[in-house]
Amino acid sequence: MPEYSVIIPVYNRIDEVDDLLQSLSCQTDKDFETVIVEDGSTDPCDATVEKYKDKVDVKYFYKENEGRSIARNYGMERASGRYFIFFDSDCVIPPFYFERLRKALAEQPYDCLGGADAAHESFSDTQKAINYSMTSFLTTGGIRGGKVQLEKFTPRTFNMGFSRHVYEKVGGFREMFSEDIDMSTRIRNAGFNIGLIRDTFVYHKRRVDFKKFFRQVHVFGMSRITLHLLYPGSLKLVHWLPAMAVLGTAALVLLAIFVSQWFLLPLAVYLLAIWIMALASTRSIKIATLAVPASIIQLGGYGTGFLKAYFNKIILGKGRNIEEEVMMRKGK
Repeated sequence: MPEYSVIIPVYNRIDEVDDLLQSLSCQTDKDFETVIVEDGSTDPCDATVEKYKDKVDVKYFYKENEGRSIARNYGMERASGRYFIFFDSDCVIPPFYFERLRKALAEQPYDCLGGADAAHESFSDTQKAINYSMTSFLTTGGIRGGKVQLEKFTPRTFNMGFSRHVYEKVGGFREMFSEDIDMSTRIRNAGFNIGLIRDTFVYHKRRVDFKKFFRQVHVFGMSRITLHLLYPGSLKLVHWLPAMAVLGTAALVLLAIFVSQWFLLPLAVYLLAIWIMALASTRSIKIATLAVPASIIQLGGYGTGFLKAYFNKIILGKGRNIEEEVMMRKGK
């Protein structure tokens, strides 16, 4: 029986699966199995998986399309490890990941764990800029596994794990917006301990263009209201910040048009700070420059999604629309 079962839901991601399995084949600690769950793909990755059968202990399953949460649950039902580890298909795993994970859990046996994400040197400049905007304290408040955080750490499924005992007590993922935050909240509410292991980071490709990135973060903003409806009191100040940024920017632009252009100065200073911090972090003028629109999209997309859902679900009292959530998660 392997110590870890790596569970990957897949939908039409052959190239990503190839890169992911290649990285898993290079692990220095090989006490893990990999469970690939093809969620009704029209372009399945079975041939790609077959390439790695001699390099990785991998199981492949094909099922009808029902959503990634159900695919993860399907994988857990067929996994044999003591810990379930979850990566997104667009991740590349550093060779030391499981070696460091074993060492960390020996020192502090977390029931549920998570790690940060980073940009690999092979990623495009746009991907690196998006990665910066999603991990910078200036844009997210450090809630995605950074060193400084404005919110208690919550593992996300691009880099998350929990014990089989947790699964047996709490159950699987729900098919909903931000299913990983929901799962982490249920785990914490059940009395299990959750920890951030910074050394076990992954290289997360994320979206390859700004249009797809906007849609992703827009849904993230909407999901925060869904979580608020499920868990009253879970909505914190840090979750309001992107919405406040959207409203504040609109107000400053209107004041600049009708009163004085000096009202644009705070925006200019903020964007300059993003550029300077991105330059210091990436040491690339091009990536730092791309990080500015990436950050605008990150804040604007999340903020507008948050405001839209808040108005519809709370002010108008419509509540959750589970069917809509499932359709949006499937990209329909």
